[in-house]
Amino acid sequence: MQSMGLAAAALAVAAADVTEDVSRLDETGLATLKGFRKLLRKEKSDLLQQRLSVREMASQFEREQAAAHAAAATLAHVQHDQDMMKPAALVVSLKNLRSLLWELTSSSGRGLKNNNYLDHDIVADQALIALEVVESQWLQRESELEQERMEIRQMAITFKQASEDARRMIDEERAKAQSEIEAARAATLRVEAALEQQAEALCFAKQQELEELRMQVKEAQRIMMLHGPSKVMDMEYQIAGLHQLLTDKALENLQLRKKLEAAKRQINGPTQFEIQGEERLGACLAIAPTCTENAPELHKCIIQWFSVSAVDGSKVEPIKGATRPQYAPDPVDVGKLLRVDVGLPDGQLDTLFTSGPLDPAPGLGNQVEALARKGSAEFNVRVYQENGEVMRKPPHQVLLVDKMRIKLLKGRCTKVKEEYSSAMQLCGGRGGGDAAARSLYWSPRKGVQFMLVLESERDRNAAIMLARQFAFSCNIILGGPDDC
Repeated sequence: MQSMGLAAAALAVAAADVTEDVSRLDETGLATLKGFRKLLRKEKSDLLQQRLSVREMASQFEREQAAAHAAAATLAHVQHDQDMMKPAALVVSLKNLRSLLWELTSSSGRGLKNNNYLDHDIVADQALIALEVVESQWLQRESELEQERMEIRQMAITFKQASEDARRMIDEERAKAQSEIEAARAATLRVEAALEQQAEALCFAKQQELEELRMQVKEAQRIMMLHGPSKVMDMEYQIAGLHQLLTDKALENLQLRKKLEAAKRQINGPTQFEIQGEERLGACLAIAPTCTENAPELHKCIIQWFSVSAVDGSKVEPIKGATRPQYAPDPVDVGKLLRVDVGLPDGQLDTLFTSGPLDPAPGLGNQVEALARKGSAEFNVRVYQENGEVMRKPPHQVLLVDKMRIKLLKGRCTKVKEEYSSAMQLCGGRGGGDAAARSLYWSPRKGVQFMLVLESERDRNAAIMLARQFAFSCNIILGGPDDC
């Protein structure tokens, strides 16, 4: 009885050991499988969700492949350990069971002699039941492990497919990037070739143009060497002679006019003064005595210049400020007669006229039109008077005339800037003196006055005409004091 109790206890212990080994193996395998499954699911979701670049996908793929290989190796090692441990545990369990059965058999033989057969049957039945339970558990675990193996194989196939898809995507992205690089390189080569062709065409055109210019220069030099010097010199002399002839004729015509006016004055009564100077824009007219012996001094006389219409002479306008013996005609005086009244000290009045209407300056109108098309013009000036005060050292400044305003600049600084308005006044200087033909009176606004002297008579008249043309386009008429 004691031996049968020990056999039953050993059989129970062996069954418990087998069950514990199988449970331990199953728990380890299941934990490993769950970890591997979670890793595969995570990697698969990351691979599907993230859109990486070609280089990042390649590096990510290599890292995931290394991790997968490591996990597969770990799983294979665990599975191998399980496969190695499971047969050994089963063999040990079977050996224990065989030894117990032998003991039961021997005990049953001895029990027949001792009449304890019923107890032996009970122990054998318990052993058989324990053996069936172990066998059913082992079969169930075997089926579960087989199912897990199938799932592992399916997940391995899925991972392999995902790896192949990732590799294919990497290859496609790499091919696409390579094609884009090749296309960009081809486009760059085409652009470089086009630029080189254009540069060559420009160089060729420049060389051709330069060659044509050289040929023209050579042809001109050849013509000048063959025929030029003598003919050009002859033409220059002819032009100079014609110019001198025209000048002489003009002076002769002027003298005849003056003689005619003198004859008219003798009919009306003798005068003691006459107007001298060229009667054109840009010149300076001066009053001179006809006879120096009996003529009174001019500084004791009262002088006033007038502008007279050349049509019928009915419209006579006094020129304010023109009370000196010298007067430089303003551009507005072109085409009109000039009259000057000289009040003698004895109370008599001498009235003098120009011989005809004032002539314009040759080519000045075309110059002003060119400056107007340009939109602005600069003139070098010297400020001789500012608000009636004579400057001891007249500074050099720049008078800028544009479409909207007039500026007086001193270097980079703007001294005066004023837009065209009805308060602005601009005309030729009327104070006489040696620089009368180059002087210009400008009052940008009330209370501010400048007397400017330009470099030449032509610049002075061009500045006045250009400013008046720009002001007229703004519906403003520029004139001198009391002229508008």
